[in-house]
Amino acid sequence: MTTTATTQTPPAPLLTRNKVGLALLGLIGLLDVFSVLGPTPDGEVGPPFGILVLDSLLGLVTIVFVVVALRTRSRGAIRIVAGARIVSVLTAVPAFFAGVPAAVVLLVAVDVVVTFVGVVLALTPPRRSHAVVD
Repeated sequence: MTTTATTQTPPAPLLTRNKVGLALLGLIGLLDVFSVLGPTPDGEVGPPFGILVLDSLLGLVTIVFVVVALRTRSRGAIRIVAGARIVSVLTAVPAFFAGVPAAVVLLVAVDVVVTFVGVVLALTPPRRSHAVVD
């Protein structure tokens, strides 16, 4: 019987841009957690209560996996954060077409842009060194 020793390489360190992206996404996730506490009053245009609950759950998932990603440097956790934020932004896109006040459209546009920037920064892979052959 032979045994093969395997060595696990530690995960690559997170770059500063990864941490900044995770911080942005975590902040947006934190804001989303509280969205269920402010439902749309009757007679006003706004998201249905089900969407508010979904956004709150996605915000909670975001916060949990931001912490996991920062502690373990797990690329899988970063992907889950990015996926949760993308789904959350997709639930906000109808605000562009629903005839809501301009201030709400502006907030949604800022949310979309900050989410895009955060996802790009968080998913930036670490630099790999290449051998130079002369």
